[in-house]
Amino acid sequence: MPLRYHIVTFGCQMNVHDSEKMAGMLEAMGYSPAPDAESADILLFNTCSVRENPERRLFGQVGVLARRKAQNPRLIIGIGGCMMQQPGEVEKVKNELPWVDLVFGTHNLHRLPELIRRVQAGERPVIEVWQDSPEIVENIPVHRQSSLSAFVDIIYGCNKFCTYCIVPFTRGREKSRRPEEILAEVREFAARGGREVTLLGQNVNAYGKDLPGGQWDFGRLLLAVNDVEGLYRVRFTTSHPADVQESMITAMRDGEKICEHLHLPVQSGSDRVLRRMGRRYTADQYRALVERFREAIPDLTLTTDIIVGFPGETEEDFAATLRLVEDVRYDAAYTFIYSPRTGTAATRLRDHVPEPVKKERIYRLIQVVERIAQEKNDALVGSRQEVLVEGPSQHDPAMLAGRTRGNKLVHFPGPAQWAGNLKTVQIREAHAHTLYGDVVSHA
Repeated sequence: MPLRYHIVTFGCQMNVHDSEKMAGMLEAMGYSPAPDAESADILLFNTCSVRENPERRLFGQVGVLARRKAQNPRLIIGIGGCMMQQPGEVEKVKNELPWVDLVFGTHNLHRLPELIRRVQAGERPVIEVWQDSPEIVENIPVHRQSSLSAFVDIIYGCNKFCTYCIVPFTRGREKSRRPEEILAEVREFAARGGREVTLLGQNVNAYGKDLPGGQWDFGRLLLAVNDVEGLYRVRFTTSHPADVQESMITAMRDGEKICEHLHLPVQSGSDRVLRRMGRRYTADQYRALVERFREAIPDLTLTTDIIVGFPGETEEDFAATLRLVEDVRYDAAYTFIYSPRTGTAATRLRDHVPEPVKKERIYRLIQVVERIAQEKNDALVGSRQEVLVEGPSQHDPAMLAGRTRGNKLVHFPGPAQWAGNLKTVQIREAHAHTLYGDVVSHA
């Protein structure tokens, strides 16, 4: 039987796409996907370091593999990704998880086949974590999770150095892919029947700043991808408010395939906290930016990230965040309790918010976010929405699931062969996170 692999992924869409690359390289080596972790010959963990919880889950999941490794010494266990780029984490893995055979980082992902061959040859553990990568490696094999939708990297790293964020240390500085490489990847995917691409970066709208000539920015790239024949939809994530240019807003307005969804992290509604975070804008500047988008794109769906309990956050600061959420009225928000990341500037701040206060505040924030999300979705009842059919619903296989152009999840009855098609769905029921409806025609 061929050797089989299983990959456990933590974290963001960038990590999900990195795991697709790992799978592509493994399959090029002759491995096939395992139905589950228990039947795998090689088990890889792609880690996240943005929050503390994924780290705890990693050590828990790998910790229980000691007995299995003792029973099957030929099993290869590897850990890669952002967490391995943090100071002290490799030593922690070596000391606490000595049965791990392979450790690698984000910058040398392309070397995974060579590292695995070294393990197979008897070298254990193999540890290789680069602190940076001199150039972008193209043409890495990819096994995409979906033939309908694809993640496409356009820029790696981040130059912002927000005081709470570990990304510049784990992913490095901003490096834009060449536009011809991006467009070639998108065209190839569309030629195979792909319908939707999501352009990825820690800071997508910084795209092109490091490219020679100054001819490409994010707006121009959006319109170029919009023109790829065969695509139905173009999405992107994540944007930084300080890097929004008029060309980006214009592209979203004019590109017929560019979806009316914007994820624009605000993190806090307090100017004092925003300054301590190093976010480079005020709450009112953020409000004005949202208005510019909504004037150009009236049916915009807006989502965000918000951190609660940043060091020094007072009740007045938190009240300012609640006011901003009420003013902006997000369709959804990803809310987080601040957790310190080793190596970031915020760890040097001393006025920490007590955990019970953090939990009480995030509970209050979630209540406001959920109420507004429900109100926004209630307003869609009776409307007709263009939905790209993804396939059977994960919650109810008798139903289909798809997303609107605004990235809202819709469940509706229909045959499985509709997957990959655009349908017009009339919304009859709304919940805070999902919509229900019935197909009335092709879009």
